[in-house]
Amino acid sequence: MEIIAERKEKTIYKDGDAVIKEFSEKFPKSDILNEALNQSRVEETGLPIPALRAVSVVNGKWAITMDYVEGKTLEQIMSEDPDNLEKYMNDFVDLQLKVQEKKSPLLNKLKDKMNRKISSLGGQVDATIRYELHTRLDSMPKHNKLCHGDFNPSNIIIDKDGNPHIIDWSHATQGNASADAARTYLLFALKNKNLADMYLDIFCKKSDTAKQYVQQWLPIVAASQLVKRIPGEEEFLKGWVDVVDYQ
Repeated sequence: MEIIAERKEKTIYKDGDAVIKEFSEKFPKSDILNEALNQSRVEETGLPIPALRAVSVVNGKWAITMDYVEGKTLEQIMSEDPDNLEKYMNDFVDLQLKVQEKKSPLLNKLKDKMNRKISSLGGQVDATIRYELHTRLDSMPKHNKLCHGDFNPSNIIIDKDGNPHIIDWSHATQGNASADAARTYLLFALKNKNLADMYLDIFCKKSDTAKQYVQQWLPIVAASQLVKRIPGEEEFLKGWVDVVDYQ
């Protein structure tokens, strides 16, 4: 087996025509099983994603096995061909809109997940801001569209025929598409503000969504990203979490 990626508490191997994602002993079993369940439920929508093959225990570690897709990530392609960024961004948004057209009624609800994450920020965000975030979240319209939860170019593999394959469905929920767009905007903005603005302009035009509506979700999704405690992100995200309209 060949190691193709190493992340915190996860190692990803290529084994022939399969990919094995192996989790550390500390990784919660319930999260691993939920990821596999998400993958199988999204697979049933017909979207282009690697097929789930198995959930197993190898040498005392839980693992998820799925189809291997040969190709480059869209992130790699965008970095290698910067002259065509706008074209790639249009393709990226088209794919996200295709995802959001789907329904998967057994997935967890996005609002429930967001509320849990906001509540868990006691040590990072004070009670007044948490209250405002809960209030804003409760006031947002309830939808049931498929939301990826981490939709960014590194999670899209383009195969040799130019076909896209969407990976990493561990954060999938059903909910408001603009919340998912706000998360994608933040993921771009953490690396490149110009790309983030290009993305938001194209998403709002193609989806006929007011930019202000997506922006209303930014403090909420920034708070949910803050839970991850990723080094280097905290100050940036707290700036967005504090963007709350007080009466």
